[in-house]
Formats: sequence, C-alpha cells, structure tokens
Amino acid sequence: MYFGKKILEYKDEILSDLDKLLRFKSIAEENDSECKAALDFILKRADDFGLTAKNIDDKAGHIELGSGGKLCGVLTHLDVVPAGNNWSVVPYELTRKDGRLYGRGVADDKGAALINLYCLRALKESGVQGVNTIRAIYGTDEEKGMSDMETYFENEPMPDFSFTPDSNYGICYGEKGILQLKLSSPVHNGTALTEFHSGKAVNAVHDTAYALLECNEYDDQMLMRLADASKGNFEFIYTIDGLVILSRGKASHACEPDNGLNAAAILVDLLAKHFSHKDLGSICSFIDYAINNETDGRSMGIKMCDSVSGSLTVNLGTVRIIDDACEMTLDIRYPVTVNGDGVLYRVTKSAEHENLDVKVLSHLRPLYLDENSKIVSVLSSAYENVMGEKPVLYTSGGGTYARKLGGKGVAFGPVFPGDEINMHNADESINEENFFKHAEICLEAMYKMFTEKL
Repeated sequence: MYFGKKILEYKDEILSDLDKLLRFKSIAEENDSECKAALDFILKRADDFGLTAKNIDDKAGHIELGSGGKLCGVLTHLDVVPAGNNWSVVPYELTRKDGRLYGRGVADDKGAALINLYCLRALKESGVQGVNTIRAIYGTDEEKGMSDMETYFENEPMPDFSFTPDSNYGICYGEKGILQLKLSSPVHNGTALTEFHSGKAVNAVHDTAYALLECNEYDDQMLMRLADASKGNFEFIYTIDGLVILSRGKASHACEPDNGLNAAAILVDLLAKHFSHKDLGSICSFIDYAINNETDGRSMGIKMCDSVSGSLTVNLGTVRIIDDACEMTLDIRYPVTVNGDGVLYRVTKSAEHENLDVKVLSHLRPLYLDENSKIVSVLSSAYENVMGEKPVLYTSGGGTYARKLGGKGVAFGPVFPGDEINMHNADESINEENFFKHAEICLEAMYKMFTEKL
C-alpha cells in the first residue's frame, strides 16, 4: 500500500475544517482582514496538531516539518475571487451535494491548502522520519498579483524543490506569461454614454455589465432591435437618469476566455452598432475597434502562438466609466517563448489612438522547466503510485505560484481532467471522490519529498 492512503483517516476532520475555511470571505485588497483571518486559522490548526508554524507579516506563512537536507515546499493560496452572481448554494460555506463539494475556493485553492496541512499532520502522527525539511507555504494575494510571495521570499529561503496544487493533473511544466494592464483617460468624453460598469477582477470573464445612456425614443427602439439579433442577453430598464441596459454573459477564468461570454464586450458591441465612437467615448471606442469580441489580440496586432504553449489570449476584465473615472483592464496571456515587452509595446501603440494611458498592474514572466527535471520525476512517481499510470506533462495559460520559484517548481493538481469546477464562476465545486484522490496523491508526493535523498 502506498503511504498516501493514510490521508483518508482524516476525512471527516478535513471536511469540517474545510467548511470553516470557506466561510472566510478572503478577497485580497477588498477584505484583507478576512485574508489574515484565513491565514491565522490555518496556522492555529497547525499549532493544534503540534506542527511548527510561522506568520510572515500577515501576508504569508508556513508550516514546517523536519530539519536539514533539502528544503521542499508545497505552495497554496487562501485568497479567493469575489463570489459574483447566480449561485445555487451559499458561496461562503461548504455544501455537499450530488457527490460534489461546493463553495468559493473549494477548488481554487482553499481545498488544496487544507490538504497540505493534513498531509503534514499525517507525516508527523505516523512517525515518519524524514531526511529533508518540508514546508506547506501559504499566501493571501495570489489572485491580485502574488505580492505575498515577494514578501515571503524576502524573509525566507527559496525551496530547492516545490510544487503548487493550483492547476490540473498531470504536471504543468510551463505557464504562459501574464500581462495585466489598466488603460485609462482622465475624463469621460462620451456624449450619449453616461456610465458603464463591469466586474471587479481583471483575471475573470465577467457575466454582468450595465450602461447608462442619455438617448431618445428612436435610439431605444434601434438598440432593442439590434439586441434581438445579438448574442448575449440584454435587459432594458428606464430610469429617471436615462436608459439602463443590463448585459448578461457567462463567467469564466481569464486564462480560458473562450469558455465564457464577456458581458462588457458584447454590450460595447451592441452600443457601437448604433452610436458613434464620439457618442461612446474613448474607452468604449478602444474596446470596439481594438478588442470587440476577440480573445486572440488580432486587432491589436498581438495574435501569436508557439508549439509549446499555444496561442496568446486577451480578456477584457473590468470596465468603469463615470465622470471622474474612465478606465478598463486587460488580462493578456502570452506564449512561453515570447518576449512580453513586445506585447506591451503593441498594446500601448494601439491605445495611443484614443490617447489612453497604459499602466502595468502586473507582469508575470513565463515559466518553462525541463521535462526531465528532478521535481517532475518525483511528482510523476507519486502520481503513478496512486493512479497506476504516468501523468501527462502539459503547459497552461493559468498563473500559479510556480512562476515565483525560480525554475525550481511546477503546478501539480488538484483538479482532474473532465471535472468542471467552475473556477472563478458561480457554483465553484469539485468532485468529492476526486478531491480525496488528490489528497492521496499530494500526501504521496510530500512523503517522497520528505524521505528521499533529492
């Protein structure tokens, strides 16, 4: 029997603690006190289990077992994206239904974060003697740029070998570059469009957007006719301030924008079919001609791909237009062999046509490891012990802590292919059987990292 099965002895306690952890509304920047509370909870539970825990400036922390040898890390994050709309269950608690576990963060990434803690508990309580030091490392700002790991590694050493269970199985040895930008204008210069709002997070395809317009009855009727022939779902609401158009699309993660329907993009497309760019203003004008409903960057001149990681993607994130604020965000994922500075240059040149200022919110360079590296070998062996087959090696458009590890770590689990987890969407969930199968694989991997000479 492989060692990883021992995690199943803690199943009931894991589910109980998972419910407690999901109840923290730990949205980075929006609810920093809740992020701290989630971190405190994990570190306190480690103390309850007799493990060594350390808090780093209330932004990150670790739980440690062993001393000497190689330093091995398993990294997860405790922050989550906002719940959003259209949940069928309460988002900030655990719901077990139809063989699935529901709750914001259950798959991304609180579920895996809790499993890491219990893996260390299982190693300790089983009396395993290690030759290396192993740390479960926790952050609270992964969704907003990973400044938590910058803080952590300013205070603590970089592990020699690491993985982060914040992706899919098998082993992700390459991650696209992620360029997140804010485009803005000091004033709103549209004549018909009064307000426009969509989303709170740059790294999500948002399912709701609305616009406020000053227009006449003819404009209303034309927009309604155009809406009937457009994709998406539009609702027209008459208010004392003007016509409100509510746009509904389909949410998705920004790394897979084609899996969603961007409510802001389809709303701008609808408005641009009737109004001029002067009527809509510089931000909507840019969205119309430079992005529209594209997700490949063609109109900005950044469409590209490579044989390792595939095509560049572009996601229109947040849009906020009122009198004193006129801005939008973009999330661009570019191939691992591409220089991101060139991508930034081309977007900046496109934005100059509307005199928009471009600010880099975050730029995470690509990750690309050797397929034959030691960490890939160890994780492959652990996966094969549990699953009876070798894992597939792949690259991803997602962004994980792996790219903060200086080429010494990869993403590995917790989601199995075919499990629709609704990441960054309503009703985030994970198959319960798969969740505990991941727990077995994770413990097996941590056992190997702890006990083998690396």
